[in-house]
Amino acid sequence: MDQARSTISKIFNGEPHSYTRFNLTQNMEGDNSQVEMKLSSDMDEEVGGNGVGDHLNHNSNRKPHAAEQLGRKPKNLCFMVAATILIFIIGYLIAYLVHGKKVVAPTCQASVDPVAEPFERETGAAPLMNWDDVKNLLAKKLSATQFEPVFREFDVNDHRAGSKGDESLANKVLGKFKGYGMNTWTDEHFIKVQDPPASGSNRFVFKGQEASPKGFLSYSANGTATGGVLYAYYGEESDFQLLRDRSINLTGRVMLIRAGRISFAEKVANAAKMGASAVLIYPDPADYSIGDSTPLFGHVHMGSGDPYTPGFPSFNHTQFPPVRSSGLPKILAQSITSGMATTIRRQLGGPSEPGSWGGIYKLGEENDLITVEVNNVLAEKKIHNVFGVIKGFVDADRYVVMGAQRDAWGAGFATSTVGSSLLVELARSISDMVKNDGFKPRRSIVFASWSAGEYGSVGATEWLEGYLSSLSMKAFSYINLDRVIKGSTRFNVSASPLMHGLVESTMKVKYPDSESATLYSRFVTSSLELNVLEPFKLDDAAYPFLAFSGIPSVSFGFTSDSDYAYFNTELDTRDKLNAATGNQVPQLAEQAARFAGHMVLRLVHDHLLRMDVKKYNNIIRNHVVQINNKVYSVRKVSAVISFLHE
Repeated sequence: MDQARSTISKIFNGEPHSYTRFNLTQNMEGDNSQVEMKLSSDMDEEVGGNGVGDHLNHNSNRKPHAAEQLGRKPKNLCFMVAATILIFIIGYLIAYLVHGKKVVAPTCQASVDPVAEPFERETGAAPLMNWDDVKNLLAKKLSATQFEPVFREFDVNDHRAGSKGDESLANKVLGKFKGYGMNTWTDEHFIKVQDPPASGSNRFVFKGQEASPKGFLSYSANGTATGGVLYAYYGEESDFQLLRDRSINLTGRVMLIRAGRISFAEKVANAAKMGASAVLIYPDPADYSIGDSTPLFGHVHMGSGDPYTPGFPSFNHTQFPPVRSSGLPKILAQSITSGMATTIRRQLGGPSEPGSWGGIYKLGEENDLITVEVNNVLAEKKIHNVFGVIKGFVDADRYVVMGAQRDAWGAGFATSTVGSSLLVELARSISDMVKNDGFKPRRSIVFASWSAGEYGSVGATEWLEGYLSSLSMKAFSYINLDRVIKGSTRFNVSASPLMHGLVESTMKVKYPDSESATLYSRFVTSSLELNVLEPFKLDDAAYPFLAFSGIPSVSFGFTSDSDYAYFNTELDTRDKLNAATGNQVPQLAEQAARFAGHMVLRLVHDHLLRMDVKKYNNIIRNHVVQINNKVYSVRKVSAVISFLHE
């Protein structure tokens, strides 16, 4: 090495060069990127006083080259350069082999624990664990029996958003994350929601009979409206179109609409477009076997997040322009019980309802007057989102987010208890894999517990609004754990096209300790698109991640042919969910946790993200075909009209 060093020194005249250094530092999201530039001054002095200009001067008066001054011949100079390159290559190979051994060599957990040293992480590629080992490790960590104590811990009766019960559950989740050794933090938001009047009540009067329903629909317009009752089935656009085709006047009417199929907000928005003055929503006995006196709760904001700070995060003491979301309805909306709706329908006149709607009662006429009064109270509530993170070992600033709603109108067992239980169990299992089993995810995993989900994914949307510029670049997927168990005979998935391939491969996974068939063989009889996939709904908690932030998202769940009847009620308890699933809640929770965990681990384990970009090609082509067909039909109609005019 001394001889090589001497040779290199002689090539460059043996004299040290001076360098001018400066740093160009850019601080972005806490990361420092440095660019170093080196400027040589001695070389110019050796070659000639005029620097670069002398190298471009080819006249006979130029100064001799440094190699010529030393008496070097071109042949010897080429030999020395070749020797230098050879030495460099050998040194590079030795360094590569030594570095590779250091990466795969076992190290103690304390030396790489991102929790103990939150600002340090490995800079090289994390040593890969075999994927089958990762999959089997997760399966061993999750079992049906482990969910029972977690269910009991998170099953509480009163935990509406912003309540003491909600805050207590937030502290439990935070304590769990800390106990697993995760980096944790909380986000505090001050949101505005509508609650029922503290004194008095919302009410309606129909043919001299007054009723005061207990339920309410948040974000309704306040005031009093009077109009003729008109039954509008589920309140879908096609339902209103059918009424218009019958030449029925819709303006100023009070629409009586049954719950189901679409969200409450969409029903009210559709009615408002028809010129209705108010909407009454009820659970029809054909869809909801919940009794005649069970109240409904919900919201009618055609959007997500706090509608009084649209596009802005609801942080404390932050000044916002006096704007409101355009999704807030301008007409009254109120929920009533099934018994109240039946009383109204029996007294309606007018034309008979279509046979496809039941054909039993009348639709109502304009002199079937009803007066609706809504007196909801706007209140400010403090909510907390709770986060825990397992940091990646390569791309720690790229992460997949897994979230679950924490609040509910009542007990909310299927609404929030199951999702929160899955969240903490997956956090426990994956944390244990990292700490004790040597699993090193390339990318980070963020576990999020949201509040105010019942008011329209408010907690999740406020977080998105607060950190949109960062999340849009760094969060590459969202996995929703809300309402994953609603039945047992079907399995539905709503997912971004990028995630379809990952969903399908995950459904085909067969675990060695499972006696049951794969999800794919159980629920897919013809194709994934026909049997499993369905579009995102407006009230899906993953919807704002996809629509507002453009983050590829997945929602999934076990369900049945009929909808779970106890959402948006105070009857959503463990007993009701047991009855809907045949007492298979722990077993279904285990399968749901494995499905979600498998997708997350696949996204943070593989070198390349498991996302199918080509899927968009097929979707765009299908939409183009539909547009062309529509254009062709319009042109055909136009041609016929032109011919008739001639």
